Amino acid sequence: MTLPEVQNAISEQKICIVIPTYNNEKTLRRVIDGVLAYTQNIIVVNDGSTDSTPQILKEYPQLAVLSVSENRGKGNGLKTGFRKAIELGYSYAITIDSDGQHYPDDIPVFVEALLTEKEEVLLIGNRNMSQDGIPKKSSFGNRFSNFWFWFETGIKLEDTQSGYRLYPLHKIPKKYFTPKFEFEIEIIVRTAWRHIPVKNVPIKVLYDPAERVSHFRPFKDFTRISILNTILVTITLLYIIPRNFINNFRKKSFKKFIKEDVLESDGSNRTKALSIALGVFIGLSPFWGFQTLLVISLSVLFKLNKVLAFVASNVSLPPFIPFVIATSLFLGAPFVHGDSNLLSHELNFDLIKNNLLQYLIGSGILATTMSALSGIGVYLFLNKINPGNS
Repeated sequence: MTLPEVQNAISEQKICIVIPTYNNEKTLRRVIDGVLAYTQNIIVVNDGSTDSTPQILKEYPQLAVLSVSENRGKGNGLKTGFRKAIELGYSYAITIDSDGQHYPDDIPVFVEALLTEKEEVLLIGNRNMSQDGIPKKSSFGNRFSNFWFWFETGIKLEDTQSGYRLYPLHKIPKKYFTPKFEFEIEIIVRTAWRHIPVKNVPIKVLYDPAERVSHFRPFKDFTRISILNTILVTITLLYIIPRNFINNFRKKSFKKFIKEDVLESDGSNRTKALSIALGVFIGLSPFWGFQTLLVISLSVLFKLNKVLAFVASNVSLPPFIPFVIATSLFLGAPFVHGDSNLLSHELNFDLIKNNLLQYLIGSGILATTMSALSGIGVYLFLNKINPGNS
């Protein structure tokens, strides 16, 4: 795109540039001047800087400058900028760090990518973390973040930590719970949960130790990020995956659901059969309250089909629980001494408590047997209808 085309697109699409800054006096001018080459739709959030940042910003009266008296963190800075952008009538915000690592001349990359999309999208700059000059701790942190983002959303990205992004302001969540660097993880995960596509676009990056001032605190911020990911993973397992499964099932007929989500889902026939077998095993095992967590975690660990495993684990839905308990006690009876006559007792959880060993042995036998039978049965069935995918 030519410069006039980029400038025109920024105006038509109602795009602004949000620059959060904290004590980046060495690089702030360069960043602002670079952005001004494309647009004056700039919002700078001065997050309690104690250097010459306020004086530098006075040199740019054409900018919208928001000043916070006390440093409150990058997340709060971005939230402040987003609120102002919406107030001013913008639909999109491109965020660029003020520490000099991002090149303003990559703004056209975001604009062009937005124009090619047919729907609202959140774009994240891909910094190519394998190139020379990238700190190893940054590369490791990015891989760590990429994995958890994929686990929580099912979306595979090469870079989830870059602060160079384009946000659809009317599609991101309205309220947030994190104030600092972890905010940039929260917002992309929760936006993806709203079924907004999140994609990478290629950008350049500069790590100059003589100029760059990083405010990332490795121990404190990594701990905060780990806590956030723990919460997001829990929500994913207990709410997001079941919600998406139920919504997907409701949108389709049973026949269409089986065809698209089961028979034509990702993975070979062997992988699908093992996924079903795992789900049945966990569903019939005595892991009450943890079955969803276990089945999804093990599916990820062994690279199985999470949807199929989750569906199969529902073999222990409430209506089936009495039959599961009765069968487990019956199968475990030959291995214990004492009164194990089911007909002389009321079938409830007190019976399990009083015959715990019998139940554990029986449930192990039941889970293993049914898991093997279901896995073999599904594998033979799939091989018959789709022999080329074994």
